[in-house]
Amino acid sequence: MLTEDEWRLVSPHLSDAAEQINHYRQQHSCSLAEAKAKGFGQLALQLFEKITGFKETNPTALFHHRLSLYGPPCTNCGKPLRTPKARYCPLCGTDRISNEDDTHGSD
Repeated sequence: MLTEDEWRLVSPHLSDAAEQINHYRQQHSCSLAEAKAKGFGQLALQLFEKITGFKETNPTALFHHRLSLYGPPCTNCGKPLRTPKARYCPLCGTDRISNEDDTHGSD
């Protein structure tokens, strides 16, 4: 999972997808399908691996690795709640302990 500071490093390399794909296609004279597979998000994937140590292969998956999208860890099983406003853990069913100071994943 990426903190907001880490997300700010990775996200700009995901925002210009069309430009990256077109550039790759022009450089390699390849099909659109190949350019989508090889020309989009490669720098973002490299940064993600450098930050986390995990080698992700799908650049669009990085959009789900942002910590602020999830809630705090469940008090019972420790897994992150699915949203910042979740009222219970869908994995173990434990009700969320309400805490107004929950700032999990935010700056």
